[in-house]
Amino acid sequence: MPSLHVCPLSRLPETVAATGASHVLTLVNVGTPLERPALINAENHTVIGVSDIAEPRDGHVLPADEHVAGILAFARAWPRDKPLVIHCYAGISRSTAAAYIAACALAPERDEGAIADALRAASPSATPNPLFVAIADRMLDRDGRMVAAIARIGRGAEAFEGTPFCLTLP
Repeated sequence: MPSLHVCPLSRLPETVAATGASHVLTLVNVGTPLERPALINAENHTVIGVSDIAEPRDGHVLPADEHVAGILAFARAWPRDKPLVIHCYAGISRSTAAAYIAACALAPERDEGAIADALRAASPSATPNPLFVAIADRMLDRDGRMVAAIARIGRGAEAFEGTPFCLTLP
């Protein structure tokens, strides 16, 4: 069964090794030092340079359509024969939003609320970036259901960084 694994940057190499992942999606601030795990081929790694903000802020990159389009394109191109690891700096906001977006895009028949509930069950600290979710909701024609589902599960537990977790896809 295809699976999405989410982790913070500090746990990326061990998560890739433990899961046998073939693809990695990175969401970090522009200029963040990053080393691609040796087990991942360059063509199977995408970096999206975007800040973890939901409103404009000087010196930061606000999530926009092109960032969500990049998440969607990478997730849809992933062959699903081996896991996909999605990470951001802390593994709490950008990466959990990207995992939620990918799960909604790859299983369009699946209820947004059920995916949000699975996300919360897998990660008590998950706090998906609301702007990423709102953009994806619009792009995937989910009519506000993605936004509502994430609002319903609320902010996750306080944490410095998230614990790696898995979301399975049907």
